[in-house]
Amino acid sequence: MLSRRVSHIKPAPTLALSAKVNQLKSQGLDVIGFGAGEPDFDTPEFIKEACIKALKEGKTKYSPSGGIPPLRQALAEKLLKENNVEYKPSEIVVTAGAKMALYLVFSAILDEGDEVLLPSPYWVTYPEQILLCGAKPVEIKLKEENGFILRAEDIEPYITNRTKALVLNSPSNPTGAVVPEEEIKKIAELCLSKNVFIISDECYEAFVYDGEKFVSPASLSKEVREITFTVNAFSKTYSMTGWRVGYVACPERFAKVIEDLNSQTISNATTFAQYGALEALKNPDAKTFVQTMRSAFEKRRDLAYNLLKDIPNISVVKPKGAFYIFPNLSYYSSKLGSDLALAEFLLEKGKVAGVPGSAFGREGYLRLSYCLSEDTIKEGIERLKNALALLES
Repeated sequence: MLSRRVSHIKPAPTLALSAKVNQLKSQGLDVIGFGAGEPDFDTPEFIKEACIKALKEGKTKYSPSGGIPPLRQALAEKLLKENNVEYKPSEIVVTAGAKMALYLVFSAILDEGDEVLLPSPYWVTYPEQILLCGAKPVEIKLKEENGFILRAEDIEPYITNRTKALVLNSPSNPTGAVVPEEEIKKIAELCLSKNVFIISDECYEAFVYDGEKFVSPASLSKEVREITFTVNAFSKTYSMTGWRVGYVACPERFAKVIEDLNSQTISNATTFAQYGALEALKNPDAKTFVQTMRSAFEKRRDLAYNLLKDIPNISVVKPKGAFYIFPNLSYYSSKLGSDLALAEFLLEKGKVAGVPGSAFGREGYLRLSYCLSEDTIKEGIERLKNALALLES
């Protein structure tokens, strides 16, 4: 008999879609997949070489549960220089990806019956992890007409005496929305006044467009820093998704507990992968690599947006960050009964794959990742357009 905690658990739809697309491709079918949430750039060679060097030097044993000391020190320097937040190395815990960091944070602060405010659309993993910890995700429906941007006034009506934390993901997966600095200040002030933790998922901080500014909530004041868990990873910024190296930075009293949880679950993030992550922070060529990716993604975003907005009977918000676009296909999904049915139709008739919006808490939408070449984006959206036209005939 399985426990009640896992009775609701579902496989990550983004990974499931990628697996299905790869299976179809292995069968010789020409499928364009917009589903994968990972850069199509390879991990830089200097990062790979640092990992290989660590392997050859025998750095294959257990490492400290909080992370190797040089990496924690380098992360402290990064957070101070790039995010304007001062953390001691002992306030940083290196984890097996940001996903594990989030789960450890939820495990550390949530009790049965607690509530976590979750702006919707949301990343697919947030509600599952919250439920696994015995707490309740409370959805805050964000409006397309507001660019899916979270505002303090959206949050306040949902705060109760059971509210423990707010998940803040900016830039957002799946919408690409970037919360402006002034709004982050208002949100932080509200959380302070209501004694609500902020869990700041900053995995897409490197990918912000149109002159928008990325802001870490913990940088606003010492008081806000005390209630904030800053979560990030090397996965997106350095195209290291399979390496599984992430981290959380927070006040030491929480970091110690999270480190202990890490020690009792995975022991430590893979030792030699941590040396690759250290090189990502230290190598002078890393910034050029990241800027190259950011520039490419901005061009691809513009291309995808311009092509999508010309398709009849859909609406689309131009994302300000990340590498996703989230068009509203409700007109078409209603013809088939659900966005899941629409996604299956597009895969069957158009040989094009996207993740249904319902997986992110928003029925009728489709998340498309533009981590593809410009020619592939053009071809994929043309296929999408042609398949949708079949529903009009």
